[in-house]
Amino acid sequence: QVQLVESGGGKVQPGGSLRLSCTVSGFSLGSYDMSWYRQTPGKGRELVANIRNDGSNSVYADSVKGRFTISRDNSENMVFLQMNSLGPMDTAVYYCNVNIGGLDYWGKGTPVTVSV
Repeated sequence: QVQLVESGGGKVQPGGSLRLSCTVSGFSLGSYDMSWYRQTPGKGRELVANIRNDGSNSVYADSVKGRFTISRDNSENMVFLQMNSLGPMDTAVYYCNVNIGGLDYWGKGTPVTVSV
């Protein structure tokens, strides 16, 4: 079955960096676009970044442009989110996502806390 497992979250000081990973299984990663979302308490999930199945194009939320980079390694079944210049507003649970046949699949998320 489709599985997405996020890792790499944690606590970091403002201005710091983190690299999130998403390990996937149960489907052919190279056939699907992949996304990272984030969610804070009381808010819906926000699209952070999306990358085409072959890595040829990516899009970002305005709030993370120039700071975050999404990438993928289809041969390793992994998707990444490099996050630089982190600020308190980036504190959230980050989720990996794939839409297959109109169904959204999610991992359990990895929490990111940005504070002194």
